[in-house]
Amino acid sequence: MAMSQRSTIDFNQGWQFMQNGITKLKNILEGTPETQFSSEEHIMLYTTIYNMCTQKPPHDYSQQLYDKYKESFQEYITSTVLPSLKEKHDEFMLRELVKRWQNHKVMVRWLSRFFCYLDRYFIARRSLPALQEVGLTCFRNLVYQDANGQVRDAVISLIDQEREGEQIDRALLKNVLDIFVEIGMGLMDCYENDFEDAMLRDTAAYYSRKASNWIVDDSCPDYMMKAESCLKREKERVSHYLHSSSETKLLEKVQHELLFVYATQLLEKEHSGCHALLRDDKVDDLSRMYRLFSKIPRGLDPVANIFKQHVTAEGTALVKQAEDAVSSKKVDKKDVIGLQEQIFVRKVIELHDKFMAYVNDCFLNHTLFHKALKDAFEVFCNKGVAGSSSAELLATFCDNILKKGGSEKLSDEAIEETLEKVVKLLAYISDKDLFAEFYRKKLARRLLFDKSANDDHERSILTKLKQQCGGQFTSKMEGMVTDLTLARENQTHFEEYLAHNSNASPGIDLTVTVLTTGFWPSYKSFDLNLPSEMVKCVEVFREFYQTKTKHRKLTWIYSLGTCNINGKFESKAIELVVTTYQAAALLLFNASDKLSYHEIMAQLNLSDEDVVRLLHSLSCAKYKILNKEPSTKTISPTDVFEFNGKFTDKMRRIKIPLPPVDEKKKVIEDVDKDRRYAIDASIVRIMKSRKVLGYQQLVMECVEQLGRMFKPDVKAIKKRIEDLITRDYLERDKDNPNLFKYLA
Repeated sequence: MAMSQRSTIDFNQGWQFMQNGITKLKNILEGTPETQFSSEEHIMLYTTIYNMCTQKPPHDYSQQLYDKYKESFQEYITSTVLPSLKEKHDEFMLRELVKRWQNHKVMVRWLSRFFCYLDRYFIARRSLPALQEVGLTCFRNLVYQDANGQVRDAVISLIDQEREGEQIDRALLKNVLDIFVEIGMGLMDCYENDFEDAMLRDTAAYYSRKASNWIVDDSCPDYMMKAESCLKREKERVSHYLHSSSETKLLEKVQHELLFVYATQLLEKEHSGCHALLRDDKVDDLSRMYRLFSKIPRGLDPVANIFKQHVTAEGTALVKQAEDAVSSKKVDKKDVIGLQEQIFVRKVIELHDKFMAYVNDCFLNHTLFHKALKDAFEVFCNKGVAGSSSAELLATFCDNILKKGGSEKLSDEAIEETLEKVVKLLAYISDKDLFAEFYRKKLARRLLFDKSANDDHERSILTKLKQQCGGQFTSKMEGMVTDLTLARENQTHFEEYLAHNSNASPGIDLTVTVLTTGFWPSYKSFDLNLPSEMVKCVEVFREFYQTKTKHRKLTWIYSLGTCNINGKFESKAIELVVTTYQAAALLLFNASDKLSYHEIMAQLNLSDEDVVRLLHSLSCAKYKILNKEPSTKTISPTDVFEFNGKFTDKMRRIKIPLPPVDEKKKVIEDVDKDRRYAIDASIVRIMKSRKVLGYQQLVMECVEQLGRMFKPDVKAIKKRIEDLITRDYLERDKDNPNLFKYLA
């Protein structure tokens, strides 16, 4: 069956039909009473376009319809939309714009459906803008280009009203700003150029005005609270109606005006700035300061700097306070001096705890503040107090905690915690080797005189020191602790030896502690003329020791020995606990009633210094076991001594202390000697690997290598270089005296 021929539609006739449909759509949009489109009408309109586009030339009206489609929008905008916008202003104009934009989108949607066939073939073949795009472009060119300036100003005005606390219609602003985004048809140019730039300029101006008043009227905490509140509100503003891409730019503007511009003035406010907040422990305000200033470029630098100054000042004040306390107590008993120094270390630990909490909590563990704290503590932790270096003070403090009967009465947990903190403080001290030497001296006294309160604590602090300073730092100390365990075993073997060898009897109870020379501090070993009772002991032990090993030489350190002797006084017998030196001196009086200073000195074979100390402890101190003529408080070479038979005491057993020699000078000398070796070794190591090196470079590398243990003095390094040149380890370059060569 043949298809019936389709009659050709004339352009005017066809367009008239389309015109009626478009008018009906306009009426619906304008709210004029009108029935909705039925399916039939929709199909008829589409079909009309389809037919007009598929007729054979010259009746293919695709191009004319494409032009008419565009004209329909232009005509509607010019006759209806623009006049309705012109007669309204401010918020009302914005509402009208939103309404007109919504209507326009509806119109584009419907018309592009009616004219859909154009999109499918005609537009695709000719690469023309699509119907949707043509519709939106009409609105952009005719409405948006004309009104965007006015719209922008109205929106910014509403934003400023909201900043001043007024209620505004946020939904309206959201809809208006969506137009700026949508009109860009996938690009943000319109939003950014036509609205955002001006809004950011206005924001900067607004907060600049505010900040200039607040900085004068408000305290630093109040200003910061306002700034934080403003930033929070601006962030909310973005989530309510601005485009999310504006957030970073907007907050940067606000931060710049409120914080960056006035940073110095704000931080240095006289009674409420950063110094004052630190002084008054305003933790919340300091946290807020960190939160705010961390957002601006290099904003934390000045805060960290003030923090460092404050900590340094607090620490230096502690040093001064301790100095004053010590000098005012100098008049009193010497024990108080030690106590003042204990209090000083305690306070430094408390200070560290306090500011470490600031770094962790207020400044969220930021590296800048860790560095500031470290720098500050290094400044005052390396100052001494009353002639004692911090290294010595820390060692004494540890000694007090770890020895029996120390002034610190603490639980096991508290001791562990305190030791942990002391080791942390040690990190700030440049002369770690000096601490090690003082600590070793005191550890030796604790171990040898059974003064150590708890072996576990001794091992625990060594583990902590090892973690902090490395194995080399603690190897000798660990050796000392191990030595003592071995010495106890050795003593048990000695007692078994005596039990099995009846002819080897020392005559008196004898305990010998055998130590390894390399681990322990160096002690003077005088050849004390031992009393005959003791000579036998030494012989018996030597014989026993030779049964164990033939290759080790025993050196007796009598200055560290103790002895219990019975004193038969007229009223009663009293057991005296004395040192080996004191015992040797007292036993001389078994053979003689009176002895002069020189006789005692000759018979004991000791130095002047030791004899004076010895005789003072027996005749001038608390317990006067010997009487001396003349009866003065000091010992002189012309004195004569005799046994004081009338001496008595309410106790049956008394300990007669022998004041220890002040070893500080010796420790410092020992450390200096060790440092010379360390510098030598470091220079040789560097030169061995480099072969040729300039003076400056050598010094720098040497300081860097040794810095973990002590800060080497440049003059000392220079001296050691000269010494190594004379010993043929290095030589100077013939042409350049500042260049050194390694001699293999």
